[in-house]
Amino acid sequence: MKSISMLTLAASVAFAAMAGQAVAAGDPAAGEKVFNKCKACHQVGETAKNAVAPELNGINGRKSASVEGYNYSEPFKALGITWDEAQFKEFIKNPKAKVPGTKMIFPGLASEADQENVWAYLSQFGADGKKK
Repeated sequence: MKSISMLTLAASVAFAAMAGQAVAAGDPAAGEKVFNKCKACHQVGETAKNAVAPELNGINGRKSASVEGYNYSEPFKALGITWDEAQFKEFIKNPKAKVPGTKMIFPGLASEADQENVWAYLSQFGADGKKK
């Protein structure tokens, strides 16, 4: 009986670890606070629209420069990536280094924790702007 309980516990721990890999590593609540730095240009959520910059709903898995109705710079059009955590963190650390010639004036987020937290926050939103 004891070995079955240990086996069940081990399976539960393994499942929890695998499930955690699918979720962004950061803290969405902390990311929402950091995202305040981005709100002057970007919107997210059910009422989000393109403004100075494109809305960011459904960014996880979305092709770069693909938000309908937003006029991207030529360097951004040529970027040709699919957004995931690694691409986002590389970009948001120093946007001008990742996309030379971008219109984006934001200097970036140097803190890896801030990068992870903003990604976790943004990853909550589906393309329709609803939280998953």
